[in-house]
Amino acid sequence: TSTNALMEQLHLKYQQKPWTETLKLVHFCMDKPLQGRVSNAPDSPLLSCMEKIQRTLNAKSLFSVMNRLESLSKQKGLNAHISPSGTACYITSDMFYIEVQLEKDGQVMDVKLAHLGEAPVVKMKNYDAFGKILEDLSNLYQIPGNSEMKAKGYLALQALEKDLYSMSLLDRAQDVNRVTEVLHGKVGHLVPRTGGTSMNIEFYISPYQVLEAELNPGSQVCGTKTVVTVEGTDTLHKLPLSPLLVDSQAGEDGNPAFLPLTDELSMDLPAFFVLKFHQPIPMSSSSIEEIQRLTGICNKMLIQKIHLVSGIQITGLKLAPLYELIVQSTLKEKCSEDLSTHKSCFFVSLPDCPKHCYFINKGSEKSDLTGALVSKIPFSHPKCVHGVIEILRHQVAYNSLISSCVSEKHVNEDDSELLYFEVVPHKNTSFSVFFLHPVKENLACVIIDVVTSREVQCHLHLNPQDPTLNSSDDFIARAVKRCMSVPVVMRAIFRNAAKVKADG
Repeated sequence: TSTNALMEQLHLKYQQKPWTETLKLVHFCMDKPLQGRVSNAPDSPLLSCMEKIQRTLNAKSLFSVMNRLESLSKQKGLNAHISPSGTACYITSDMFYIEVQLEKDGQVMDVKLAHLGEAPVVKMKNYDAFGKILEDLSNLYQIPGNSEMKAKGYLALQALEKDLYSMSLLDRAQDVNRVTEVLHGKVGHLVPRTGGTSMNIEFYISPYQVLEAELNPGSQVCGTKTVVTVEGTDTLHKLPLSPLLVDSQAGEDGNPAFLPLTDELSMDLPAFFVLKFHQPIPMSSSSIEEIQRLTGICNKMLIQKIHLVSGIQITGLKLAPLYELIVQSTLKEKCSEDLSTHKSCFFVSLPDCPKHCYFINKGSEKSDLTGALVSKIPFSHPKCVHGVIEILRHQVAYNSLISSCVSEKHVNEDDSELLYFEVVPHKNTSFSVFFLHPVKENLACVIIDVVTSREVQCHLHLNPQDPTLNSSDDFIARAVKRCMSVPVVMRAIFRNAAKVKADG
């Protein structure tokens, strides 16, 4: 039959080839990146299953490690070459190369990355993480132009990184801990770039995250971070090609002193520097305008939109009530399942007190407090980074207080006693929390003003005829700074009021 004839031809074709080559061909077909969309293909579930199995299997031999390295390289658009000895794999592009040295049993001996004279050593056996490093390395050179232009963009990034590292040492005590650096450092807690992993800056951490880190030594608790990198653009920007910080001492005004950006120290490049966020940050319109004044780059490049063009340019400007964005962002972070972001009523449970119900007054698009989701901040000079970090700290501190009133529970699941609160935008970075006086039926109000990420002012307003709640403005401010949680502060106020009531 024709089937038997076909099988005989296949048998004759491959009988002279060693089994290892056939196995390599099968591995390659499994690892080969899928072209185009396959969601409508009948065998899509099978292909997806094969990919997951391949990712999950740990490499057990030299042969399988080499296959995974070749596959990863092709997926990231890079070239891979195996040495004659079969124990080294060279992954190359026009701008860098990676050398992976292996033992005969497939164990990784060494991984060397070299680009533009650098040769750091990275050890990595996790294929997903290694693939991410390859992708990040390629992204470093996504600048329009020839290899020389791409190299200049990389030199500019190196110059920026050196200046930021020098800035991180300004006014730094020798034994400073990480939390102090995060909250008070000129540029937060800075981790230099290693290989393809970009430099990152941790600039805010909440009191509860600090407590979690103290209770769990060695835990990887981290605050809000931003990644420092360079991106290609359609327009030219003057970028420094060498470090500009004059020395490691701040000037008389406490700010770093920089050399002027002359033609000898800079070059017009189709690129700019970027602070990128893993998750977009809700920011008020005033904060965005403040950043724009510092960077001098149009704020339409700041806003996370629905559609990205070529992964770099961002279309249009979409403003929304800031509180709506904070609620949306918080629910996305706290909930594993999709919840409606239009909810305004949330139930918060705390130990040793009745359940709280928070109504968040989001305002409207016509109100003063509008904002947008910021996914990246472009800039062209290192001098503006300190100012931008301070604005980010201020905004994230404000957001954390509003988000403390948001929970995944928007339905009361039992008939337990409830305390009701309304959170209302006040002005700039202050807001009001309204509640019923625990003794009388009149409204009471706490105004919380987040002056900076490190300074909070509070004012308790009561009806003149109502009894005191035994909570001074200073007590409330200290409570806010200690926990950065509205429900915890309101519990403290009600506890003090209960003491007055009991004594009375």
